[in-house]
Amino acid sequence: MKGRLLKVTEALQSRVDGLKELIKRMKHYTEAAALMQWDLETGAPTKSVEVRSEVIGTIATESFKISVSDEMGKYIDELSQPENFDQLDDIMKASIKRLKKEYDRFKKIPSDKYQEYMVLLAQSQAMWKEAKSKKDFSIFLPNLKKIVEFQRLFVELWGYQGHPYNSLLDTFEPEMTVVKLDKIFSELRDKLVELHKRIVATGYTPDQSIFEQSFNIEKQKELSIRVLNSMGYDFEAGRMDESAHPFTLKLNPGDVRITTKYEETKLMSALYSTIHEGGHALYEQNISKDLTYTPLNEGASMGIHESQSRFWENMLARSLDFWHFFQKELMEVFPEEFKGISIEKIYHSINKVENSLIRIYADELTYGLHIILRYEVEKGLITGDIEVEDLPRIWNEKIQEYLGVTPKDDSEGVLQDVHWSAGLFGYFPSYALGNIYAAQFVEKMESDLENYQVMVRNGEFGQIKNWLIENIHRHGRSLSPEELIKQITGEGINPKYFIDYLEKKYSDIYGFSI
Repeated sequence: MKGRLLKVTEALQSRVDGLKELIKRMKHYTEAAALMQWDLETGAPTKSVEVRSEVIGTIATESFKISVSDEMGKYIDELSQPENFDQLDDIMKASIKRLKKEYDRFKKIPSDKYQEYMVLLAQSQAMWKEAKSKKDFSIFLPNLKKIVEFQRLFVELWGYQGHPYNSLLDTFEPEMTVVKLDKIFSELRDKLVELHKRIVATGYTPDQSIFEQSFNIEKQKELSIRVLNSMGYDFEAGRMDESAHPFTLKLNPGDVRITTKYEETKLMSALYSTIHEGGHALYEQNISKDLTYTPLNEGASMGIHESQSRFWENMLARSLDFWHFFQKELMEVFPEEFKGISIEKIYHSINKVENSLIRIYADELTYGLHIILRYEVEKGLITGDIEVEDLPRIWNEKIQEYLGVTPKDDSEGVLQDVHWSAGLFGYFPSYALGNIYAAQFVEKMESDLENYQVMVRNGEFGQIKNWLIENIHRHGRSLSPEELIKQITGEGINPKYFIDYLEKKYSDIYGFSI
């Protein structure tokens, strides 16, 4: 009996080892395609786009074919059997669940359609970049129409319960639905509008003239490197480059790259973009090595991922305590530009509330309204209630309704984000969810770390980073967003903490009682 059990265990281990090798091969293809995509975004010759897009499509399709292969299906089926599944360790159990979900989903997409889609996306990002630079939506229109058609096709192939947009939401935020989001966003929108009215009623406008000057690009790069070093970003396991739209790209655990965008007259935009992407990168650099070459070697969801970037960018780096530390760094890089400028003036300036046209330049308060706008537009596109040709008009109408501003051209409006060119429909809600998660995490972090504010004021972020690693980063995708937030805070997602955070912050800056 003992010998038979040993033979069964050896057979099971053989299946596990075979699955791991299959996943590793799939990941190698994925990394190669991602590296080529990074090159396209950061400096490949313009004339390389057409052929490079085909190469990316070919390589990405090889990874896709493995993910839906009969071999993959056999491993998943065998290891899902109760007599085998019960013998697996926790990591492999979670991996099997994730692989099965993806296999069942993507098996429904024909390989030729997937390759056509990947080539389209590779080409579309170049077309979006050209359209944005020329401020002309018509350049991007044909590609975007095809992308939306693919999104509608995928939703039908995958199937859905309730609203068709649920199928796309689940890609980025597992178990999130339109019903849940509508409730969360309704509460958030009402509070944001109410708080905005109270701020406007004060009549106070923070002075931003200190940033209305030119800042040397090379010095801006130095400032970005300084802030990343203070956060604990590992430059031996990553690098920083420039792109039209900042992003983070994980090739493997030892190569997590970020990009930012510099403009001479937008110092704070570049700095906070760097911090934002640095927050994403820290997450990816600190996932447990035990999860390497598993489908769990990534963030729990994009909402949880955004909680990390938005924690560093806003809740930490837009705080008064942070600027008690970072003013010295700023003065060392730009001594003349900020001579005689107080910490409080910088703090008020970077937290000015105004109705911005551009999402990435929006303050923490109005940012949520930008996300709700995109969420409503995407739902309409997927159901067919909105057609792609009508996007510029609908976009302009909605931003006028929500923020009282109208874009003067498409680059300030419907073309401002890269996401749709990358096929990231269902992603935008993650930003708002990230704010909510982040506020809940901070509440718990401040309780656990007694000297949290002193650490921030002194620029000593080691314990803060370690708290994030221990509670969030190391788990990768082994826990669902709901499991993770409940494990850390004892409750599910709750917008109350984010609303409380905004009320306290802006009442202090604008001088009204709450």
